[in-house]
Amino acid sequence: MIAPACPHENYKHHGHDRYGNQRYRCTLCGATWIDRQPKALGDMRIPLDKAAMCLKMLLEGTSIRSTERLTGINRNTILNLLELVGQRAQLFWQTRMRGIAAQSVQCDEVWGFVYCKEKARLRNAWIGLSDQCGDAWTFLGIERDTKLILAYHLGRREPEDTAWFTDKLRQATTGRFQVNTDGFKPYCTAIPESFHGSVDFAQLVKIYGSPPEASQGRYSPAEIKGIRKRVMWGHPNMDEVSTSFSERFNLTVRMGVRRMTRLTNAFSKKWECLAPLGIGILRWPG
Repeated sequence: MIAPACPHENYKHHGHDRYGNQRYRCTLCGATWIDRQPKALGDMRIPLDKAAMCLKMLLEGTSIRSTERLTGINRNTILNLLELVGQRAQLFWQTRMRGIAAQSVQCDEVWGFVYCKEKARLRNAWIGLSDQCGDAWTFLGIERDTKLILAYHLGRREPEDTAWFTDKLRQATTGRFQVNTDGFKPYCTAIPESFHGSVDFAQLVKIYGSPPEASQGRYSPAEIKGIRKRVMWGHPNMDEVSTSFSERFNLTVRMGVRRMTRLTNAFSKKWECLAPLGIGILRWPG
């Protein structure tokens, strides 16, 4: 609260200003002042209980328009609330997820897209679509034993974004531990450069073949013919080289985050809407 404009201690509520801030008035001299305590939702004037209800429904997989019908909150307000909470969660993650001791970390990427898929963006390049359209990959680093997500990054599946992700993973962890990834080649240089040899690094490479003729279709996954484990840095325990936990968490992401579900019209239309959910493209400070 701003200090009262008079030395008296007798005051009462005196309405609100145009932004909803509580005003006070001294009962002795008539001086007024404003309560400018930080608000949980910033300039949004939605009640906290309504905001909490909207977020709970969204976390349960309810659509934006269904949440609007059930709560009476306009869908644009719900989207603004979702973006605000996502940005604050991202800030909390960046400031608190530092120096965490880990034993074994598995890394993987989840595919998604913004506005359109990459093939459509390239095919319609003459329209002048933004670079923030097309494929969007979410890099995830999960601790095998605690299932804690140590770092994430939203970007392209390219060496630069891979290096950003491994830098975030380095800042979130401490000590020596084992890192397991799939056969994505940029990891081979990004992890040693980020950790300067302070981790044991191994890759699990899957060998794919064509699906059986009986199950061939447009979305038929390729059949895994075999796997190959290889040491990339240090002395990793080859018995623990796996990406099963990270791949299982990818399924959890697709089941729990509607816009990451495959074959849906609930995909993000703007990069700014996908980034606060998991998901940010900004470098961490430091």
